[in-house]
Amino acid sequence: MMPPEDPTQERWPDEPPRPAWHEPAPPPVPPLLDDPSGPMVRPYVMTSGRLEPARGKFDLITLVVAAIPEPDGQLGLGPEHLAILRLTQQVMSVAELTGHLDLPIATVRVMLGDLLDQGLISMQEPEPEADMHDIRLYKAVIDGLRAL
Repeated sequence: MMPPEDPTQERWPDEPPRPAWHEPAPPPVPPLLDDPSGPMVRPYVMTSGRLEPARGKFDLITLVVAAIPEPDGQLGLGPEHLAILRLTQQVMSVAELTGHLDLPIATVRVMLGDLLDQGLISMQEPEPEADMHDIRLYKAVIDGLRAL
């Protein structure tokens, strides 16, 4: 038997081929760093590690509206800030924004604070509950009960 002309081919096999089930499994591919940590690393990076907004207090029911028309992306803002500006072309609560953006509430609050600081949004905080220390309120309740 003559050896093959192509030097890349094996001349004579040293051992018989093994069945596929006998081959060791390839090593598992290590997961990407973002996969196991999920979305918890990214919001931290989006807010530069800040946990509180620079300005404003944003409750879940605080209403937010954009103070400018829909941005064209030239404001020097990140994509999440631009998404907030697009969503708030109509009045929207912080809770709704959080749901649309699929981000943690703390992250959305920090980004809203950035936009408020730049004058790009305006907000309306919820009306505070009646002052329970106001004696006039108690007198009005008592007078109403006596009238019954």
